[in-house]
Amino acid sequence: MAEERATFLRLKQSPQSAALRHVFFAERASAKVAGLEEVKPRLLKTIGIVGTGLMGSGIAYAALKAGYRVIAVDQTEEMAAKGKERIEKLLKAPVQVSHALDDLADADLVIEAVFDDLDIKTTLFRHLDSIVRPDAILATNTSYLDPDQIAAATAHPERVLGLHFFSPAHVMRLLEVVRCKAAAPEVLATGIAFGKKIGKLPILCGVTEGFIGNRMFSAYRRETDLLLEEGALPQQIDAAMEEYGFAMGPFAVFDLAGLEIAWARRKRQNAPRVIADALCEAGRFGQKAGRGWYFYEDGQRREDPEVTAMIEAARRDNRDISPSEITSRLLAALHSEGEKLLAEGIAARPSDIDLVMINGYGFPAHKGGPMFSAEQDL
Repeated sequence: MAEERATFLRLKQSPQSAALRHVFFAERASAKVAGLEEVKPRLLKTIGIVGTGLMGSGIAYAALKAGYRVIAVDQTEEMAAKGKERIEKLLKAPVQVSHALDDLADADLVIEAVFDDLDIKTTLFRHLDSIVRPDAILATNTSYLDPDQIAAATAHPERVLGLHFFSPAHVMRLLEVVRCKAAAPEVLATGIAFGKKIGKLPILCGVTEGFIGNRMFSAYRRETDLLLEEGALPQQIDAAMEEYGFAMGPFAVFDLAGLEIAWARRKRQNAPRVIADALCEAGRFGQKAGRGWYFYEDGQRREDPEVTAMIEAARRDNRDISPSEITSRLLAALHSEGEKLLAEGIAARPSDIDLVMINGYGFPAHKGGPMFSAEQDL
């Protein structure tokens, strides 16, 4: 018993214990939103979902599991049938899916999960204006577009908010609830309450490109680009971050997600050229293509000499970079971006940023998140 007591005290005083206690209390703090303490959320019974792809199907599943009535809609009978099949495969029960937007007339909350294009989304929201009840809430699931622009296209911008789910939506716990500038407090409170009811961890954030999570991840990605250009290789960077505690290093994650999405975004923004562009131009789009930063065969990830040659031909330096430098620079990039989000009022508190990175991007919980871990290193 004495040995058990000594072990307990040692573990209680460990950095991992402090980090996990931080995460525990961070989750409770995230539910307390300044200005919404006395605001009562609306009662929701029927949830409308527009778009029944992987994201829309996952949202439908989560809402159905929570006991809501769900009306899912897609563009055509064929797409609706495929969506119905996806949802039923997850739910293992029959579900109604329509191809007529008019069927959303009874919805209390409509969530769009259509292609991330501003024209498509604004056109849809204008159409929904003429279908849903005046007291219905409209939510956009956009990842990078400005939800304020989408809200401004409607007759009632005060009822529009962002509900940014993470894929796969029926599995991932994080939900960014985006505070559009015209959104009514009751609408925000309802979005947060809905997130909790379907088993998500809702984190309120302001409007910025990528919100909290994708802005943080963009900073992380930019630093990996710099490390490549200075002398590190993808496998070295991945090994360093996996040693730190991530389940997957950044380049393994990039391959899993697909390289073409970030490539298209860089082209839209006329961003400076990076080494990843050369991979995409060579058709190396990631795991689903069988080759990206790595080569994939029989489900196994392998280092690829062709990628090493492409990197060495494109980089501007070629020095040895230690695992400790890799880790410290990537963590510093995350912390620095987090500080900007706080200064801009996008995130309410450092612990909210930690929760986003832990629950949406695989930051190791036993390290407490990028903001907490930086404080421990001071």
